[in-house]
Amino acid sequence: MNRLSMMEQVHLAGEDEEDLYSGYNDYNATLDVDDLANDTGFQHAVRTSHGRRPPPTAKLPITGSVGPRLGTMAKGRTGMMPPSSMGRPVTGAQDSTARPMTAVRGAGYSSVTRGAAFDPMNQGQSQGPAPPLESKSEDSPEEKVKLLEKKVNELIEESCFANSRGELQLALDKAKEAGRKERILVRQREQESAVDQVNLDLTYSVLFNLANQYVANEMYSEAINTYTVIVKNKMFSNAGRLKVNMGNIFFKQRNYPKAIKYYRMALDQVPNTHKEMRTKIMQNIGIVFVKMGQYTDAITSFEHIMSDSPDFQTGFNLVLCYFALGDKEKMKKSFTKLLAADLQLGDEDKYMLHTDDKQYNLVIEVIKNDSLRQMEREKKTQAERCIKTAAKIIAPAVEATFAAGYDWCVEQVRMSSYVDLAHDLEIDKAIMYLKQKDFQQAIETLKSFEKKDTKVASTAATNLSFLYFLENEVSQADKYAEMAMSADRYNPAALVNKGNCLFANKDYEKAREFYKEALQNDSSCVEGLFNLGLCNKMLGRLEDALDCFFKLHAILRNNAQVIYHLADIHDQMGDTAQATEWFMQLVGIVPNDPAVLARLGEICDSEGDKSQAFQYHYDSFKYFPSNIEIIEWLGAYYIDSQFCEKAISYFERAAIIQPNQVKWQLMVASCHRRSGNYQQALETYKSIHRKFPDNVECLKFLVRLCTDLGLKEAQDYATKLKKAEKAKELKEQRATSGSRRGSGRARREGRDGSAGSDSGSRGGSGSAGSRKSSALGQRSSGGSARRRPVLEDDDGDLFGGKQDVDATYSDPLGPQVERPKTAARRREQQEDEFADEELGDDLLPE
Repeated sequence: MNRLSMMEQVHLAGEDEEDLYSGYNDYNATLDVDDLANDTGFQHAVRTSHGRRPPPTAKLPITGSVGPRLGTMAKGRTGMMPPSSMGRPVTGAQDSTARPMTAVRGAGYSSVTRGAAFDPMNQGQSQGPAPPLESKSEDSPEEKVKLLEKKVNELIEESCFANSRGELQLALDKAKEAGRKERILVRQREQESAVDQVNLDLTYSVLFNLANQYVANEMYSEAINTYTVIVKNKMFSNAGRLKVNMGNIFFKQRNYPKAIKYYRMALDQVPNTHKEMRTKIMQNIGIVFVKMGQYTDAITSFEHIMSDSPDFQTGFNLVLCYFALGDKEKMKKSFTKLLAADLQLGDEDKYMLHTDDKQYNLVIEVIKNDSLRQMEREKKTQAERCIKTAAKIIAPAVEATFAAGYDWCVEQVRMSSYVDLAHDLEIDKAIMYLKQKDFQQAIETLKSFEKKDTKVASTAATNLSFLYFLENEVSQADKYAEMAMSADRYNPAALVNKGNCLFANKDYEKAREFYKEALQNDSSCVEGLFNLGLCNKMLGRLEDALDCFFKLHAILRNNAQVIYHLADIHDQMGDTAQATEWFMQLVGIVPNDPAVLARLGEICDSEGDKSQAFQYHYDSFKYFPSNIEIIEWLGAYYIDSQFCEKAISYFERAAIIQPNQVKWQLMVASCHRRSGNYQQALETYKSIHRKFPDNVECLKFLVRLCTDLGLKEAQDYATKLKKAEKAKELKEQRATSGSRRGSGRARREGRDGSAGSDSGSRGGSGSAGSRKSSALGQRSSGGSARRRPVLEDDDGDLFGGKQDVDATYSDPLGPQVERPKTAARRREQQEDEFADEELGDDLLPE
């Protein structure tokens, strides 16, 4: 029944009614694609451009509209659509009837659409490209805020980079500018009523960086104020930790009570979970107590750290505190605690190469010297330095003698994980013996290492070699140098010791080779480089020596010995300007060295600058008034400058230094005579005659002075002079009888008695020749001969003879004092003035 009722409700289309779905099953040959290969029209369209032409527009009869309308197809409209470009009818147009509507019309299909493109979303209605994106205006408040924040961050980064480069002032300026920009940013947010959007992290970064830059520029008060602003702002989380930085500033200012106060405040605000941070703060507190001398309080902090997380630096500080208190037992306990500290380093075997695994070996080659490995080495070196230094400090204190104390420390080290340090401590023990001048004990201690492992034996043999070299036992030094080299051929110290032994034996070529080998093994071996320069200098290789000392000067800036050799080599090479420059630098480093000042005086003298030469010689004399060469130069300078009175004091000093040299006393008498003080000169000559009765020159001057002054003693001195001359001739004949040629005059000038003259009638000029020869002999290595003024003593100048004076010379001691006029001089002038005049009759008496 149900089926019958349903069928009754179905409406069947009649014959005269339009069937909506009619025509779908009808076959149209035009739409057949199987036979397109045989379709000539289609193939022609494909081969030519006919198929690419745009479809022609269908034109309809003109209606009431203004212009022709595009051809469209509406439902139920009659009329034919124009054929396609290939002559085929348009789909959907059959027998000039419109295609019936289907269920897909709502998706954009239309049975009457003709020539329209598929555009279900109506995107093709707007012609041309898509419009550009709308750019946000830079004048908007949000953009201004973002730009300011970006600028502030850039300034903070620039400030940090400048600080890392060492440009502290620039870093501070950038930090201040960042602070100004950040304040402008905050005011701008307040004006926009966006206070809740203030970037607190940015404000914290600006203030923290500014405080750090103040500290770097040592502006501590400003830094304290900036840190205070951060700490008092409750909106900054964990800002209380910055009180550690404030404590550091007070520590630098030596305000230790305030430093402890802020360290303790920071310690209270750091939670217990941050164990390492709390340990660092307690270390600072302990160090401040040490600075204040409160060792008991410092020990409390250090003991707490050693019980929780022991480390070497804290253990070393604990040992020092107990040493300051003098507690022997606590010193021992703290030293054992120091040895028990763990470095927390990995196993050294992991850096060993494996012969079978090439890939593993490549990895080891990469990591065995990377930054992590270097950090491990630094930690290990610091730990060893703390242990060795602590042992050196407490060894003399924990036992009755320092040797027993060292033995106890060595035993403790051997029982710890630092067994290798025991040998180093024993070598330090030998060095302590050396410091106490106990050479025998030092030698015995070092000799005990001869049969130890290679490294320790090489170190001990090196020290023994140097020790014997200092004692001038070159053979023993050479023996132990050979032992050190056989134990470790790449030990630069052993090679240098071997070179030193050869240098002492004047075998400079072989010594030079050992110094070169030492430098090949260790390019930073300054001892080898210095000695190599000396070898080259001794061998006359001045260019090579100069190169060595220039390298040393780059390593050891302001080293006086290196600069001296640079100056001396330049002087030997004839480069006076460079030598003077280096000597001037040396005077700036060691201004009280008389030898350097004397060398500068020699250079100025050789260049003719008498005034500057005098100044350097005088400075040298002030620092070393017993240098005979300087005394002689100054005395001769005053004589050349016609200031004989001032030269007397220098020659008298020389006579005190060398009382058995008659020439200094003869020069004193000659200066008295040149200055016109004949009575004093006579007394001086008489004193010389009493000390040296056989001196011919002294007797000659006595005879002349007594004769000129009309004294009766002239005849007695003349008799003594004849006897002295005969004795002198006999002595010279005996001395020259076996010589091949006559050299009596040369020998006569070399004797002490010839200092006053170089001939029988000259009273003091022979001293000039002796000064010149002595200058050549005592010239320091590499320089030209010392040029001294010449002291001439001519008898023709004794009474009234004219002396040549350089009128253009300006003496550094002031204007020359006018020479007093003697009575003899005035008498000669009066005779010259009136001798040729004729007296008239009117002047004669009546």
